[in-house]
Amino acid sequence: MTKTAEPGSPPPARPEWDQGWWQPARQLRSPNFGPRPAGAQIDLIVLHSISLPPGQYGGQEVQALFTNSLDWDAHPYFQQIRGIEVSAHFYVRRDGSVWQFVSTEARAWHAGASAWRGRSNCNDDSIGIELEGLEGELFDDAQYEALARLMPALARNHPIAHVAGHEHIAPGRKQDPGPGFDWRRLRLQLRWPESRFPPASLQR
Repeated sequence: MTKTAEPGSPPPARPEWDQGWWQPARQLRSPNFGPRPAGAQIDLIVLHSISLPPGQYGGQEVQALFTNSLDWDAHPYFQQIRGIEVSAHFYVRRDGSVWQFVSTEARAWHAGASAWRGRSNCNDDSIGIELEGLEGELFDDAQYEALARLMPALARNHPIAHVAGHEHIAPGRKQDPGPGFDWRRLRLQLRWPESRFPPASLQR
């Protein structure tokens, strides 16, 4: 027999996750993903920064890029990236709003050639978070607050044991999120142990 709720009682709590989709995020599904390798342990979060065109914020170009709908002729810079197919699991805007493009159970295309904690091909077992910003510049308070909500949620759904920047997993090839990102602030907000973070990052 199905038990009905008492009149005036609050509705049942909404699940935080649904098949790798974080319910507080705004969902916009990207076609750029694939299956993770069998037995992949999703234990790494990779932080990136992105803005399109570089240094310009507030538009919809990043969402368009991740959904293969960017107008390549809309800005001269776009010719440099014309035709690429990329994605991240999450995108955190300057105002702290969070978008999700790929289920965390799937493999997004954010890391490229990479290695961390003795493993290569970080796309296989990581979750990619893009921050709206430019490498070398500062990030907004609202973005750190969003990370302080999102990252513990990820740790409740996956065995997260490591956090790194794109610059750490692909040194010499990538520099994001860059020196403007405050790793120490993030660690203190999360109250996670230093062992989860790249040692060099905590000196910033």
